[in-house]
Amino acid sequence: KNDVDITYCTGCEWMMRSAWISMELLSTFEEELNSVTLTPSRPPEEGGKFIISIGDKVLWDRKENGRFPEAKELKQMIR
Repeated sequence: KNDVDITYCTGCEWMMRSAWISMELLSTFEEELNSVTLTPSRPPEEGGKFIISIGDKVLWDRKENGRFPEAKELKQMIR
């Protein structure tokens, strides 16, 4: 089973978006995922973080992709 981590910027107020994505993933991959962890990123760390990873593999980085992921995109990546 996999562990997903969602690191989000607290100053950007992205906690609710992170929580929504975690619910989407847990409801879809109930048997496949061990956990989904929400990790707040706050100063002095760089702002604007929204990174979704499984283990050491980054699935989505908002800064690299230039936008937030759609739930469907993330689900396809995990499958």
